[in-house]
Amino acid sequence: MKIAIIGAGIAGLASAARMAIRGHEVEVFEANSYPGGKLSQFELQGYRFDAGPSLFTMPQYVDELFREAGINPAEHFRYQRLPIVCNYFWEDQTRLSAYADATDFAKEVEVKLGVKAEKLQASLADSQRKYELSGRIFLEKSLHRLNTWFQWDVLKAMLKIPQFDLFTTMNRVNERMVQHPKLVQLLNRFATYNGSNPYKVPGLLTIIPHFEHQIGAFYPEGGMYSITKAIHKLAESRGARFFFNSPVEEILLANNKAIGLRVNGVERLYDQVISNMDVFHAYRRLLPKAPQPERVLRQEKSTSALIFYWGVQRDFPELNMHNILFSEDYRQEFQLLSQGQVSDDPTVYINITSKHSPGDAPEGCENWFVMINVPFNAGQDWDAIIARSRRNIIAKINQILQVDLESLIACEEVLEPRSIESKTWSHLGALYGTSSNERMSAFMRHPNFSTKIKNLYFVGGSVHPGGGIPLCLLSAKIVDDILHKL
Repeated sequence: MKIAIIGAGIAGLASAARMAIRGHEVEVFEANSYPGGKLSQFELQGYRFDAGPSLFTMPQYVDELFREAGINPAEHFRYQRLPIVCNYFWEDQTRLSAYADATDFAKEVEVKLGVKAEKLQASLADSQRKYELSGRIFLEKSLHRLNTWFQWDVLKAMLKIPQFDLFTTMNRVNERMVQHPKLVQLLNRFATYNGSNPYKVPGLLTIIPHFEHQIGAFYPEGGMYSITKAIHKLAESRGARFFFNSPVEEILLANNKAIGLRVNGVERLYDQVISNMDVFHAYRRLLPKAPQPERVLRQEKSTSALIFYWGVQRDFPELNMHNILFSEDYRQEFQLLSQGQVSDDPTVYINITSKHSPGDAPEGCENWFVMINVPFNAGQDWDAIIARSRRNIIAKINQILQVDLESLIACEEVLEPRSIESKTWSHLGALYGTSSNERMSAFMRHPNFSTKIKNLYFVGGSVHPGGGIPLCLLSAKIVDDILHKL
């Protein structure tokens, strides 16, 4: 078949690779001059930064693409498992290292927080159990096709729904399991992995710690952008053609069927169309005359991010590759986010890839990716928010690390909801499409295919199964399965 793919984000790249591996004629159209979407990179005065996602989990989904092509993944894409997933800091000078090994992590929690190791171990075991009962089933399959619900493994999982904590929140599950407020806060932060609120999101999302502490957190050689480069190269090696600086203007329809695209005023015909564009813009901009799935398009959006990329002229041995500096009142922080506001005491995430790739910063320096959660763009005064948040972030870092950070910042770049939308077409700058705060939100995401238009499919973070690198890769796998009726 001749297949068009709209967008060369990570899901579009994975779709291109899968379709090309199957022997289809694949053409990919990307508005930017580079592949990867959010998973891109840039350099600033001798510092290299991964612009978007900074945490790599579930590497098997990248490896799988190479194996589908009959290639040994290790010959084309390498990564290492991090011994410490994240260092955590509180303003009372409590510090804790979350070791990748669950036993070591539990011992650290017992020493630093006084929480019996068995409590954290029980919580992580509960996370693993939920994932094994439901995770692969509901993340790796379409939830919008009737035949999914008649498969034996799905039916077995449905019988165990009462064990999934769907009718309570992540916070309540964590309070029940570990009780200690700092450890609850640490485990609650996993809700932010898909832009949600731990005080609202269903307890089933307590499966997320399993990804880091039983499967692991990883770092690709060459940085996160090497994921983009590896999949892009794989797709090209199998014949996929990429057209950059080529925004799609319209999805062409005939008799309720997608038949092609209009790009730069030229109509191109295809047998199938796969869209990696945010589903909101895909309908509003590319399908303005088609039936609009209003219920889906009007769903609550996920949070966004405010990111400062700082070249820092000093080495900080107390920091690791991933670091969290917690706020004093986590609940209030999320209450403000839900109201479209940003706390003056935000939780701060610092990612430093030069800890593992020294060439990412000049000698004796570090490349800091400093992020806080912010609401999606609803017309706030972002210039004022950015200036205020910058002061608050630096004040928090100064207090916890006992440093004068401002004097060490050699260069700076900023990414915020408005620029996230303009660069990646993420509606309102929301990083993960719709939020997962509602109990049935996983079932309410847009399906990976159109129910009204034949031969039209959707991948990426705005559709099932959701945002983040692993889920975007899975969306491409689901479309592959649907298109080839596996």
